[in-house]
Amino acid sequence: MATTKKTTTAAKKPAAKKPAAKTAEKKPAAKKPAAKTAAVVKKPATKTAAKKTTVKKAEVKKPAVKATSAKTTAKAAVKKPEAKAAPKKTSAAGKPAVKSAVKKPAKSPVMEKPVEVLDPNVKYRDLFEAFTQGKLPLAQGYIVSSFFDERSAYSIYEIVSYAGVKEIYPSGDGITFVTGGRKLHILVEPATYHFKPVEPVSRAEGERIPKRFNELETIIAKNQSRIMVAKEPIETYGSFTVLKPQGINFAVVFYQLPDIFDSLSLFFENSLNQQRKIPQGDAKKAAQYIISVMKNHMGFEGLFS
Repeated sequence: MATTKKTTTAAKKPAAKKPAAKTAEKKPAAKKPAAKTAAVVKKPATKTAAKKTTVKKAEVKKPAVKATSAKTTAKAAVKKPEAKAAPKKTSAAGKPAVKSAVKKPAKSPVMEKPVEVLDPNVKYRDLFEAFTQGKLPLAQGYIVSSFFDERSAYSIYEIVSYAGVKEIYPSGDGITFVTGGRKLHILVEPATYHFKPVEPVSRAEGERIPKRFNELETIIAKNQSRIMVAKEPIETYGSFTVLKPQGINFAVVFYQLPDIFDSLSLFFENSLNQQRKIPQGDAKKAAQYIISVMKNHMGFEGLFS
């Protein structure tokens, strides 16, 4: 019986060890799930980080680019109105300049209107005083000069029409106008003149004019004086000079007023009558003929360009 008990006990011991071995085998099983859990945890963490980074970068960069382009567009939008405003100001400023000047002037050049035109009471001025005072009309005008013989009534008048003066300067005993012009000659010959048959172009210095008898309209006054007016003026090219008058002579400039021809007619009528002793009726007739030649041949429209 004793032998039997020992055998039973010995047989039971291995049975007790087997479950121990099974317990030892279960430990790796516990580690495997742990490894899986770690892998599972790490993978989502990596994906989540990548997603956040991508989203943040995309969200930050896109608005930044849009904001920049918006600012640039805004700046461009601000500059465009400025660029458009500049030409408008220039064109607005240019309209009066072109029609005044000119300067303006000028344009075919725009003709400059002298200040004296605003005063209808100032019909003409002494040429050299007007030059000194800066009141010469540069756009256009008429200059009337006289060359009287102090010993007799023998007289020469010169009328010069001019326009578009480029320069005026004193030269020698006169004033030079740098522009073209037209000059009309008038000769007053008293009844006592001794060289009546001689052509006016061939007479002595101070008595001649560049015209022949057939180029002159002759008016014989009641006192037998002869007023000879050139039928057409002569051209002056480039420049002309008006000499400073001496003694009883004069040089005056007429302004381009609406009644300029009436003023010129009255001026010649008075000068012929009062200074050269031509009867009133004949002086008026001669003055009217002078004005008719000026209107037909010495106007300003389309001339001196």
